[in-house]
Order: sequence, then C-alpha cells, then structure tokens
Amino acid sequence: MSRRRKTPDHINHDRWLVSYADFITLLFAFFVVLFSSSQVDKRKVGKVSVAMQEAFQQMGIFQTANSRAPIVTTDPLPAANLQLIEDGKGTSGQGKMSAPLDKLTTPPPVPKDLGAVQKELAGALAPEIARHEVVLRATREGLVISLQEMGFFESGSAELRANSEAAVARIAGVLSAQTNNVRIEGHTDNVPIHNSQFASNWELSTARATEMIRLFITRYNLPATRLSAAGYAEFHPAASNDTVEGRARNRRVDIVVLASAPDRLETNRQ
Repeated sequence: MSRRRKTPDHINHDRWLVSYADFITLLFAFFVVLFSSSQVDKRKVGKVSVAMQEAFQQMGIFQTANSRAPIVTTDPLPAANLQLIEDGKGTSGQGKMSAPLDKLTTPPPVPKDLGAVQKELAGALAPEIARHEVVLRATREGLVISLQEMGFFESGSAELRANSEAAVARIAGVLSAQTNNVRIEGHTDNVPIHNSQFASNWELSTARATEMIRLFITRYNLPATRLSAAGYAEFHPAASNDTVEGRARNRRVDIVVLASAPDRLETNRQ
C-alpha cells in the first residue's frame, strides 16, 4: 500500500504584521491619552479659582469686586474673566477688569454696624494706640482689636499685666453696649516655648484667649453666649517672624468684634 506523501507546512513570513499593528494601535492610544491629559480644562480651573476666591473672601483675607463672571459650562472659561468690577455689567462695554494688586493694598471697608464702635474704641484707647500697644483694623469679618504682648502680658505668661487692666476695662465698657458676638484669638511668634506652665505655643495662645474671656465674664459681666475663644499659636502671623519687630507684632491677642450676619453677607457680595 502506498503512503500518502506528506505536504510540508506553509510558513507565513508576514505574521509579524499582526503584532506590529497591535503595537502601533497601543502606541497611538498612549499618545492620545498623553495629549488629552495635557489639555487643561479651563472651565474646571475657573470653578476652582472662584471657589478659592469666595473662601478667602469669607475669611476676610481678600477684597473682591462687586460682581463675578458666571461659570460657563459649555465653553471654556477664560482666566481673565474670573473677576470683574462694575455692578453686574459683566463683560459688556461698561465692564472693566479688576486689578488684584490694587485691591490687596486697599483696606476693606468697616462693616456698617461697627463704624461707630471703631471710632469709640479709637478714642477710648488713644494712649495705648499711640504707644503701639493696641492696633485697630477692619476686616470683612468685623473689627479687630489687637492687643500686643508688650502692653498686656508678661513674656511666656497668660496673666494680664496690672497696668493694662484699665485699658481692658475700657474695651469691655464699649463692648458691653453692643450686641455683636466677640471672638478672642491668641497668637504667638514661632519661638518654641516650654516652661512649667505651657508645653507649647498652642497652650500659651489658648490660655491667653480664655483668660481674656474669663475677665470679660467674671469682672465685666459680658454675656458668655456672645464670647468664643481660639488659639492659633504661631500659624496666623501678622508679620514676618524673621525680625525682632515682626515677632513682637505676632505675640498678640486679637479681640474680633464680629459684624452682624446681614452686614457680613452684604460686605461679602461687594
């Protein structure tokens, strides 16, 4: 019986084209992903910028213009249109771009219900202001009475100096005639403290704030429901800690007379 002759298998020399085509497809997809990730979504950037701006505005850090550009969800939002001036006139011919540097150097207006309070405190604390022991400043949140350590506290202590009690009494007298809530904030410089009373600047700043509240309640009969305390240690400086003068300014207790809620909302829109 004759055997069938075995036909040799055909070798396909073009099989490499399949792998090459797969490689090219993957390479194309890789570059498409790189290209898409490199394109900044200007709409999202605009939303994030406006959200940060509103957050800083509520904290009283930045003063913003009277109106903001709307967030456009269909087209990219140009970064130049994030903040406008003029009363709700947008980008029409009457609109005008704001100058951020100019606004940073312009002090925020005093809330309406605190203008008279600021004048009264300026008169009552004139000697301390002249000696740079007290600084009054207006913020979006309210009126800040900044008591410098050199005039009110011994170094590293939360006990009030005896010769500063008269000034505290005058402050309490003005505040007792108001209905605004008051927040007491303790601040220090960045020099670490560790003594028998306080293990850190956090404890020192908080102790000074609560000591001031204790005096307002027990000695001057301010309602406890109007008062609150906060300790910020060295993390909210008023000046640079790189100089002796800057560190002296940072060692302070801030009495923040909060604006009433309607006025705070109104000034935040401006």
